[in-house]
Order: sequence, then C-alpha cells, then structure tokens
Amino acid sequence: MAYDKIIVVRARLDNRIRYALNESKTQRLENGQVLQSAINCQLNTAYRDMQETKRRWDKDNRPAQGYHIIHSFSPGEVTPEQAHRLSVEFAERLLQGRFEAVVATHIDHEHIHTHIVFNSVSCLDGKMYRDDFKAYYGDIRGISNEISRENDLSVIEPKGTAKHYAEWNAEKNGKPTVRGLIRQDIDAALADAFTLQSFFEALQKRGYTIKRGVNVTHTAVKPPGSDRFVRLDSLGDGYTEADIRERLNKSRTQPTAPETQAAASLYIPKGRYKVKRQSPAYGKKQKLSGLRRLYLHYLYLLSPPRPRRRPIPFPVRAEVRKLDQYKRQFALLQKYRIDSESQLSMLADALQADIDSLVVSRRELYRRKRKGENVSAEIKEISLALRPIRRELKCTQQIAERISQLQDHIRLDRQAEEQNKSEKTKPKERRHDLWK
Repeated sequence: MAYDKIIVVRARLDNRIRYALNESKTQRLENGQVLQSAINCQLNTAYRDMQETKRRWDKDNRPAQGYHIIHSFSPGEVTPEQAHRLSVEFAERLLQGRFEAVVATHIDHEHIHTHIVFNSVSCLDGKMYRDDFKAYYGDIRGISNEISRENDLSVIEPKGTAKHYAEWNAEKNGKPTVRGLIRQDIDAALADAFTLQSFFEALQKRGYTIKRGVNVTHTAVKPPGSDRFVRLDSLGDGYTEADIRERLNKSRTQPTAPETQAAASLYIPKGRYKVKRQSPAYGKKQKLSGLRRLYLHYLYLLSPPRPRRRPIPFPVRAEVRKLDQYKRQFALLQKYRIDSESQLSMLADALQADIDSLVVSRRELYRRKRKGENVSAEIKEISLALRPIRRELKCTQQIAERISQLQDHIRLDRQAEEQNKSEKTKPKERRHDLWK
C-alpha cells in the first residue's frame, strides 16, 4: 500500500532536492547501490535544469517553485529496490514526461518512502502543474492505487469528502476553520434570505465578495479580510449553489409561525379564516392573514358552503367562472405561505432566477447539440423542469394583478351586507300611513 502526500515548494527548491538526494538516506549498505533517479534532467544538475526551464518560459517569478511528493509504503510490503522501481514508474505516469524530477527512495526508517521533487513548469510547453483536489484524488491517488493493484499491493480507498490538511488538523484539535466559519455565515444568510439573490446580498452585507455569473464556471465567495476565493462546491454537501437553491425552496414551503400583522396596503376582511389541514409545526389549525386570508374570503364568496340569504353582487358573481383559477392561486399562496405583496414579489424573483438558470443551461446544451453531441435527454429534462416553474411564475403574476380587484369586490359585498342590515332594521310603513 502506498500513501502519498504532496507539498507545494514556494522557496528554496534547491534545499528540497538536496534533502531528497541525501546519500546517507538512499544508499544500500550491502551493495552500495544508491536509490536515486532523474527524469528529464541530470541528478547533479537537477536544480539548475529546473531553473533554466523557468527562465526559458519566463516563469521564474511564479510563487510555486516546485512540488514535493512523499510516496510511502507499508512496512515489510516491498523491498527497497522494488519501492524505488515502483516510485519511478509512478512519477513517470504522473508527470507524463513534461516535468523535470528527481526520485530518491529513503531507507533510513522502518517504513520505506520515496521523495519525488519536480519542477512546477513544464519543460515541453511551459505550462504550470495544476495542483488541486482533482489532481490529487484523480491523478496522484488514482495512479498510486493503479500501480499498487498491478503489483498485488494493498490500496487506500477514499472515504468521505476530501479536506485540506489545515482544515483537517484544525478540526482534529477543536479549532475553528475558515471553511467552517464560511459555512456558519452561509447558514445565517440563508435564514435571512428568501431568494438566491437576497442570499448573496445577505453575504455581501457580512463583508463577502461574490464571484458568479454566466462566464464563471464555479461560484465562489471571498470572506472579509481574505485574499482568496473559496468555491461553494468545495464546502461539502449542502453548500453548492444547487444545494443552496434547494434549501431556499424548502424554506419557502416549510411551515412557519403565521404573521400577526398583514401588509398595511391590503384590505383584510374582519373575522378569522382557517384552513382544515393541520399545521405540522403547531399541531393545530392555521390562522391565515394577508393575501391568504384575502383569497380564502373571496373563495368563500364565490362558493359558499350553503346557500346565502342575500344575493352576491353581480361583479362577484361574474368571477365564478374563474373559480378554478382562484383555487390554483390560493394553493400557490398556501404552498409558499405568501401573506404580503413583498413576499409575492420575492417569490416571483426567485422563480424567474430559476428559469433563467435553466434556460442558460439549456442554451449551452443546444450549442453542444449543434456540434454533434448527443444531449437530447438532458435538453428534454430541462424543458420538463421549466414547465411547472413557468406556470407558478404566471400564477404569481395573476395574483399581483388581481389583488386590488379582490379587495374591491369584498368591499362591495360588505357594503351590500351593511345595506341589507340597515334595511332590516328600518321600521316598516303601515298601510294607513299611505293615506296621509
């Protein structure tokens, strides 16, 4: 089994090479063999060769001077010669002949391990070596396990989500981490947000810088006081942009305490209006307010549970033909628990943002389809996902347009009711009074 650790060399690359090629650590005492090899350079001029490559490609001032991989084996699993041979093979597969490197196997400890120090700049095309989680878990760990399997050695299977060493070490010692603090701020921003846009605005109020958009592949945030962006998809499950959008959608549909006051601009009929279904959060009937209360009252006018003693005003009776539409609109208000016009506007913005995101994704798929790629299934999936979102957006627009109409009709009905009451209380004229 081989265990790998990679270190970025930002200063004194020559010291790393000198340490790796220390003959007291790499020389076999029995036969005097030195377990050292060079790739694309000479052992005695390795550092000079690497620096010449940097100057040739005008990259001698880059922060990363090189990389240092420690390739360790389990005690007793391989001989020193076998460990060195496998390490050279590992370095050649990893670097693919593009970088200068020295490979030195140390046998001064119980566990045999190899030091691989290589240049950060390719000697073939001048490109920098890419050091990220994909390079480690896809290339370094993958090639290492591949060679181990080919030689009947045990392998290390990854478990869980990968973490930076600094984060892992801080969590091990009970100290806060940068990513942990970012997750806390994201959770707090989600509690204050209703849409994806308002979520990012909440983060900006906390001093974060946001990097996202059509031309940005991975959405990233930069905490206040930091000089580096952190990708959301590197924070773990529940913190990618898709996960955050899903959490916002759930927060809009999960039950919360009903608001005690409605928007001041709404005309709310007197009395309490309740829905029959139980609220999971409280175990009792919900008391509605705001737009939901307004719609419930209007649905009561259009379809009363029993025949009314007085006629409904004609403008209201004319709306009975749209009863199914009003039921769908009330169902939408119930689903997202919308009680005010501002909440309705935020819901419309959130739905529009979801539509825009899906349309951009589908547009990219259409571009790939024109190039000959078979992405019809993905396009169909996005098109099917767009339909219910567009229906809900259209429904929110209809609600916004009809709020004032509903208020007017309810006022008209209350006026008719008050007039009917006044006529009942008015004393009736007696027949003989007509002859006066």
